[in-house]
Amino acid sequence: MKVAIAHDYLIQMGGAERVVEVLHDMYPEAPIFTTVSHSSRLPDSLKDADIRTTWLQNVPGVKTNFKKMLPLYPLAIRDFDFRGYDIVLSSSSAFIKSIQVPQGTFHLCYCHTPMRFAWDYDTYMERERQPGMVKKLLKLYIKQLKSWDQRTSSHVNQFVANSSVVQRRIQNYYQRDAEVIFPPINTSRFQRAAEVEDYYLIVSRLVSYKRIDLAVEAFNQSGLPLYIVGDGPDRKRLTEMAKGNIKFLGRLDDSQVNELMSKCRAFIFPGEEDFGITPLEANAAGRPVIAYQAGGALDTIVPYVNGVFFRNQRVDDLLGAVAEVERHAWDVEQIMGHAKKFDEDTFKAQFKEYVEQAYLNFLKGGSGS
Repeated sequence: MKVAIAHDYLIQMGGAERVVEVLHDMYPEAPIFTTVSHSSRLPDSLKDADIRTTWLQNVPGVKTNFKKMLPLYPLAIRDFDFRGYDIVLSSSSAFIKSIQVPQGTFHLCYCHTPMRFAWDYDTYMERERQPGMVKKLLKLYIKQLKSWDQRTSSHVNQFVANSSVVQRRIQNYYQRDAEVIFPPINTSRFQRAAEVEDYYLIVSRLVSYKRIDLAVEAFNQSGLPLYIVGDGPDRKRLTEMAKGNIKFLGRLDDSQVNELMSKCRAFIFPGEEDFGITPLEANAAGRPVIAYQAGGALDTIVPYVNGVFFRNQRVDDLLGAVAEVERHAWDVEQIMGHAKKFDEDTFKAQFKEYVEQAYLNFLKGGSGS
């Protein structure tokens, strides 16, 4: 089988890009088609990959202002040529699921979510700093984008969702069924620390919908130490909000993040995510998670086994969960054992078996989902 991989864009490293890393490891000969790639931000595991970009790669400023290029992505993906491939595996949280493949080529989409900025526009934009007129114009465009996204869902032969909540969105927005296969966690990267230190931890892109501001407000009030790893457009606003007990560490390499995770009192996960790989990475390092009770966390957090929930995105609720974590006696081995259920090897075995069976059904004339 000749396989190609497709991904929205490779200009920042997050959970979706970790999946691309694993797909590349599974199918090392498969080229990776993507709209734009930022070579200096690629992990070592993708340095040797055959990455094929579009004309967007040459547009000035696209790597730093990729969100402002929103209307161009549906145009750019038209240029991909998938002739000669048996299977195309798209890793999509935005546009890439809408690629067109030749008749006789099987397109399986591993869906991180139907595009959030279209289907949950109000939530996505409520904390974005944009002029009112820009938001109104964007809302008009989003209406067209949703129609296009729904229409082009027919380009996919089979959907796989990364969580139960994404499975429901695929059904609601596209009227399509999807199997759930959880994303891969490289648990072997992490080790428990001999001693826990006196700080809480967030590792995240700093964008408004991830609700890092809620954690900043809560820890401003409590005075407890909070370390925030990551960067993004919301950093300036967050640093202006934060008191001295909150430290912004920027982007760090994996070994530094691993060490911080293993020594934190608990990992804070304040937003609603489609799945959420970082909480399980903290679990793999033996630390409990404090998570907002929504989204992908519902699939991964078992109360008093590997973390606790807070029900509402309010300061008091989050601080109540912090107190709960401090009261509970955590079993580090149990926490690490829970994370191993989501290990890379499990993903590889499940995904490979699913792709092969789905492709056989496609060859036999099955209609997909």
